[in-house]
Formats: sequence, C-alpha cells, structure tokens
Amino acid sequence: MIFVVKLGGAAIEDAALLHACGKAIADLVADGNQVAVVHGGGVQLTRTLAQLGKKSEFVSGLRITDAETRDAALMVLAGRVNKSLVAAIGSHGQAAVGLSGGDGHVFRARKKKTTPDLGFVGEIAAADPRWLEAIWKMNAVPVISSIALGFDGEYYNINADEMAAACAVSTKADTLVFLTDVPGVKGADGSVMRWLTLAQIPALEKEQVISGGMLPKLKACRDALMCGVKRVRILPAGSAPQLPDLCSTRVNDGTEVMVA
Repeated sequence: MIFVVKLGGAAIEDAALLHACGKAIADLVADGNQVAVVHGGGVQLTRTLAQLGKKSEFVSGLRITDAETRDAALMVLAGRVNKSLVAAIGSHGQAAVGLSGGDGHVFRARKKKTTPDLGFVGEIAAADPRWLEAIWKMNAVPVISSIALGFDGEYYNINADEMAAACAVSTKADTLVFLTDVPGVKGADGSVMRWLTLAQIPALEKEQVISGGMLPKLKACRDALMCGVKRVRILPAGSAPQLPDLCSTRVNDGTEVMVA
C-alpha cells in the first residue's frame, strides 16, 4: 500500500515524538508499504523569524510571506527540519532521502491569489511523482519539505497540508495521514469527532467550530478524498506508533474524514 504521512508541529519539535514518528514510518516500510513523508515546520520558522526580528502574521491559517520570510522558509524547512526528519527515520535503520518540492520538479507552484495578498505563498499547480517512485524502488522514504518552485523561477511557501494532499493524489496513495498537535477535529461540544463527513464541514466552518490551521487541513482532506485517495485520517502525533495498525486493527484516536 502507499501511505503519505504529513508531519508538523509537535511531531517535529519534540525529540521523543520525532523518534516515535520515525520508528512508525520505518515500521510501515518494514511491513511492505511505500511511504512518502511531507512536512511543514511552522513553529520552527516562526521562532527563526522572531530571532531575525520579524513578526509572523497569518490569514485563515496561512502565513503572510514576503521575500525575506520565503528565504527563511527555504533555510528552515528545506534545511534543518528536513534533515532532522531524515535522521529520525534513518536512526531506525530505514533509508530516507530529503528533498523540497522544487527538487526534480516534483511539485510546481503558482502564486496563490488571495485578498489580502500573501506574498510568496503558492498553491500546487502540477506534480510529477517519478522521483518519489525512483526513491521507493531503492526501498527508501522520500521526505519532502513544503517548498515548491514556480513556473516563474521563484520558490513559494506551500501549506504543508495542501502539499500532502497533492502528494497523495499524484502517487495514487491508499492512505493519507495527518499527524498533528491536536487530538482530532473537535465538534461544537468540544469532544473529538471520530468520524467527519465532507458534508458536515461547511456548517462547522460557518459556526466557527473549526478555524485557523484546521481550515487548510480540512480543505486538504476534501481535495484528497475527492481526487481518489481512499482513506484520510487526522491523528494526534502521540498516536504515531499506531500508524502500522491503521489498516489491520481498529484505531480509536483522531478523526477519520470520509466522503459520506
């Protein structure tokens, strides 16, 4: 089976969680699966920008990205964060290859048109999974940072959830899993919704039950499911050890997002 796993937040900030995620990914491969990892690094980028004296601003969960912020994103996401994930997976004996979405033109971007203008924030315009397939043939794990190269020659900051969905669609993945800082999608009563259909999402958005970073995440879930990905799950990072069991046993953590 083909798995796309999106990592972000605490999953790459906390050393113990990162180690557990690396092991879970290695175990998935050991079970005979092909796994691609897509990651963000918003917390790390915000911290680096603060050290540079820049304030981070967001609109609907997306970072306003001027040229200096974009260059910092290249340094942080495609550099330190990417290589720390490669090391975490490699520490369990599983080879991993780090790359950005711009490498090999795996993902091509175009500027995201928004009001207000977000600067160098892009959206995925095209995907070519051949490099990922080549890495899989070597029994390795591609680890992709959420930076993509535009047709205009500029690098763009891509929401990592959106890139994970595009990765799952382009590789015809069976399962897309978002490892997150939260226990799942919470309903109006504050409890985690174990199952969430696409039809329920607009009402939750309208009532502002879901907001901020969960908005692009659920849009990514919708895009993946509508384009043929069979299964999408939002899972707390602390439950990463359950990843290898997703298809064989009942996993009660997180939220399963379904078409209907």
